[in-house]
Order: sequence, then structure tokens, then C-alpha cells
Amino acid sequence: MHNLTKQLLLIGIGEILWDVLPAGKLLGGAPANFVYHARALGGDATLVTAVGDDDEGRAIDRQLVALGLGTEYVANDPIHPTSSVQVTLDEHGKPSYMFRSDVAWDFMVLTDGLKQLARKADAICFGTLAQRSPVTRAAIQGFLAESAPTALRMLDINLRQSFYSKEVIEQSLRLANALKINDEELATVAALFDLHGDELAQLQQIEERYQLQLVALTRGARGSLLLSRGKISRHEGFPVQVVDTIGAGDAFTAALVMGFLGGQDLDAVHDHASRLAAFVCTQKGATPAHPAAFPSYK
Repeated sequence: MHNLTKQLLLIGIGEILWDVLPAGKLLGGAPANFVYHARALGGDATLVTAVGDDDEGRAIDRQLVALGLGTEYVANDPIHPTSSVQVTLDEHGKPSYMFRSDVAWDFMVLTDGLKQLARKADAICFGTLAQRSPVTRAAIQGFLAESAPTALRMLDINLRQSFYSKEVIEQSLRLANALKINDEELATVAALFDLHGDELAQLQQIEERYQLQLVALTRGARGSLLLSRGKISRHEGFPVQVVDTIGAGDAFTAALVMGFLGGQDLDAVHDHASRLAAFVCTQKGATPAHPAAFPSYK
């Protein structure tokens, strides 16, 4: 556990992109969303990713600066284009994504500067999507290997299209000490890893097999479930009028990581994370401004 007398250094590493919706394009990518919300909650949050040397990449840089996130660790790729993703929303505001391959974040390289950053991190949030290419997979796994033993290494599984494999999930779980997964992803992982029983039993099997400090399951309108060191926390969620659910899970993860590292009570952390995720569902896109009254860890 960490105390909050110092500002926590949290890293989001992986994809960044434009979410192209019917109403226009919005900044997206789970690591960027995580970093945005972690910073809004009082963390020193930094994004590690790559964009192309093109108009869309320069627009992402400007947007990151406007959001207060900075671009120090956003690599500029002169060969591969900036990523954009076609997003469609169903009648409940739930998104589906269509990703392009061979974009800038598929070719991230682990530099000496990134190794130094990894060693200072209090938490690193990473996913499976950005590991679809061997180049970026090596960079992300190398970054995690450089981190301190005390760092929280949060695997936010994101199973998109065919961009995942049992091998990459297995490697990621072995490098992680915390996991965030949703109910649909859990069903896929349970089939791949031969997990049995109900959702709680499956989570307990993952927790024990990979010696995880923290496991979070989000279940949409059914709320969420946390496991940590023998404790179980259940939350029914907050009923809201959903605009879209883009970024809600990333906001949940940011609040979860901040509260957990701060040594907060598990139920209190759970309530805070659920409240922030519910708020994001009422807004358009993944990075709305937090209400002034919303609690932070500053």
C-alpha cells in the first residue's frame, strides 16, 4: 500500500486513437482514458503510446495537451499512420469497434527513457489489445519487467475482434498483480483457461492461479465485484440515463487503482469507482470533465 502524502505516478501504456462515431470523432484508447481519469483524481498520470507523423497524430497531441496530459512519452512514428477506429453504438449506448492494423501504436519501442519511467511508477495499467503486434508486445512486457516489485501492474483485458490469444493473456496475467475484466471477457477467458463455477468462483481461480492482489469484474447494469486478499466487495451500480458507455470501464479502473494504492477500504474504493463510471455513462465520450463536487484523491 502507498500513502497519499506524495502524488502517485501512474502509467497507461498502449493504444491511442480517434473513436469515429456517427456524431464525429473523439479521443479514445483505454490507456489514454485511464490516464485522463487518474490525473483528474489527483494522480501524476502519464501516457506511453505512439501516433503517426500526420494530421491526425498532431491533432491527438493537441488534444492531449488540452486535456492536461502532455506528450513527453507519445512517440512520433514517421512510417505508420495514427490509429482511428469506427465505433457503432447499440440501443443501450454500448459500443462496438472496428480497428485498423499496422498503425503507429503497433510499433512502440522500449527506450532507455521508458525503462527509467517504468522503474519510478507506482502503478502501470496495460491491456491485451496493444499487444496484438509482436513489436509493441515486447515493448509493453519489457516495460512491465523494468517496474519495481512494489508497483501495481493492472491488466485491463480488452478482447477486441481477433486481436488476442490465450498465450498473450497468459503472459499478461503472469506479469500483472491486478486484473480488471468485464463479464463478457470473463466468459471468454473461462473457456480458454478451463475455469469452472459461477463468476465469483472463476475470479477466485484466476486470483489464486496468478497470485493477484486485486481482481475487479464489471458487469454493466448488474454492477461489479472486487476481490482482494480474501475480501469480497459487491456493488449493484448506480442506475443512470446512459448516453454511451465509452470509457466507463477505464474511469472505474482509474478510481480503483487510486483508492487501492491509497489504502482505502475496499467497499469505499468500490463505491467511488462505481460512481465515477456511472457518471461517465451519462456523458458523451470517454473523457468528460469531472464535476467539481466529485471526490478526488488530491
